[in-house]
Amino acid sequence: MAAAHAVAIMPAMNCMFRYMSRQILWPLMFAILIVSGIVWMSQSLRFVDLVLNKGLPAYNMFYLAFLVLPMFTSVFLPIILFGVVVFSYSRMNQDSELVVWRSCGKGPIALAGPAIAAAAIVMVMCYALNVYYMPLAYREFKDLQSKIRNSYSDILLREGAFNEIGANLTIYVRERTAAGELLGILVYDRRDGKEPVTMMAERGALVRTESGPRVVMVKGNRQTVERKEDKLSILFFDGYTLDLGAVKTSAEHRARQPRERFIDELFRPDPTGETGYANDKQRIQFQAEAHHRLAGPLLALAFALLALTALLPGEFNRRGQGLRITWATGAMIVAQSTSISLYHLSGTTLAAAPFLYLVPVATIGGSLWLLLRGRRRRPAAERTDAEPNGAAK
Repeated sequence: MAAAHAVAIMPAMNCMFRYMSRQILWPLMFAILIVSGIVWMSQSLRFVDLVLNKGLPAYNMFYLAFLVLPMFTSVFLPIILFGVVVFSYSRMNQDSELVVWRSCGKGPIALAGPAIAAAAIVMVMCYALNVYYMPLAYREFKDLQSKIRNSYSDILLREGAFNEIGANLTIYVRERTAAGELLGILVYDRRDGKEPVTMMAERGALVRTESGPRVVMVKGNRQTVERKEDKLSILFFDGYTLDLGAVKTSAEHRARQPRERFIDELFRPDPTGETGYANDKQRIQFQAEAHHRLAGPLLALAFALLALTALLPGEFNRRGQGLRITWATGAMIVAQSTSISLYHLSGTTLAAAPFLYLVPVATIGGSLWLLLRGRRRRPAAERTDAEPNGAAK
């Protein structure tokens, strides 16, 4: 009798798991798409200046925003999961669906199974982002950004506009020919700090040298004003070379930031290559970044369990569980804020790094304890049917 009863329960449990999983996964996918789109569009606005003022093609603006998206996705995925779990279980509670499952003898742990499975999926996604996709995308982003900033011939010296190069150098180009020749050049150079220099030339070109980019001007003049005597000096020239100064033209030897490096490069960099530690401070920052990436995805499970702790244990109330949800939301915010603070603190001292793991682990342990504590006994009628001698008694 007991075996037959157990076999009869299994299809019901599978049906419950599939149904509840659908109630969680579809809103989760929708929320991820919506929030990702909002973040992507907000990040795209950061690069509008490159399109409007630097002449960058519009598709590069959206591509740059796409490359920084994984960095934000790994942060907001656990928070999205928390909101989806609260929404889904609250809706099932309002529709009395959870009451029906509880009346069938399902305790908090059984009801929490679909949400825990969803949390496991989100954890895997976060680890994939933190370990591989985020450093890969951010590395491409920084390389492309550096390339854009140093592509003077295509972007910075845009025709028909005053191009700011650094803080003290402005170059105006009236027209650019198909061969790359610059026509109608006006330069205002304030880098000397004492006497600003104004230069005008009929034509010229931008050239790259080993010491940096330079503008070669032909048939023009160089004007300076002596402030003490209030006297204008004009020097006419047939050819003049303007050094753009200490502007880097290559990103080949650019030092990689911590977010651009993979986990093995953060923990064990090559001491003889460009991935090595420059000093002890950099070593602490790199390892803090690595620990943050490994500990962060655990928050997905921690936040899901926090939401379940607020909704599953105790008596159900169709009028809502607002106070419990408020407490759980507060605990989630505290855990997230503490994790961020510990990340910044661990960048100064690695003694704070173990606490990056302690926050999610402690949250998971406390939530599981509350769920197990809130497990209810099966109804008396179900216990009687499940016992072989129940009818005889």
